[in-house]
Amino acid sequence: MSKAEKRRVVLKISGEGFCPAHERGISMDAMVRLAEQVVHSAKKGIQIAIIMGGGNILRGGQFKAANNAIQEATAHYMGMLATIINGLALQDAIENLGGDTRLMTALPVDTVAEQYIRRRAIRHLEKGRIILLAGGTGSPFVTTDTAAAQRALELQADVLLKATKVDGVYSDDPEKNPHAIFYNELTYDEVFRQNLRVMDQEAITKCKDHQMPIMVFNFRKEGNLERALYGEQVGTTIK
Repeated sequence: MSKAEKRRVVLKISGEGFCPAHERGISMDAMVRLAEQVVHSAKKGIQIAIIMGGGNILRGGQFKAANNAIQEATAHYMGMLATIINGLALQDAIENLGGDTRLMTALPVDTVAEQYIRRRAIRHLEKGRIILLAGGTGSPFVTTDTAAAQRALELQADVLLKATKVDGVYSDDPEKNPHAIFYNELTYDEVFRQNLRVMDQEAITKCKDHQMPIMVFNFRKEGNLERALYGEQVGTTIK
């Protein structure tokens, strides 16, 4: 891959991607499987930024709903801190495989991570470093999906990759409805019109307004993540 052909991607992976299905916490086995594919792709010259969720540890909205004593903004900040914990674990998993990383966070946590600065993040990517972007946007009431869309635009990525546990976008939940229709390709307007639950509406709107393509795919299926990182069509493309 020549310098002129450099591919830059932002990968959004939810907290559930860091633990076995239907479980909580951190599975380093899951981290290592993810890290292996990311490191292999980065060594081919692909520039990779990863936005991680924190739902495997704590999901702010759900935590608030179950705890009246917690203010909603506080619950969201707690969720942001959970993404930093995931980032630290993924950083070690990647570096143990020989990858070069930088953990950057929208919340200042200087002891363990760099503060996110757009120009510095781009420079890390240009130097071949895998950047791990934690802390969401640094503000409450904003999902990590929206943070992923924001960073994809700021970093001038070629595509926003949304890693999920299903093969892509369906007309309904395929785990509940065996007759759900799978879509290979959608427009942003079709996502809104059919109220398809791909990402939150703010994230989709940002991508639509700036023509940022989104690929939704099953990262648990062997080889899918590397294929998506390298630009092959997997799952559903929204553009």
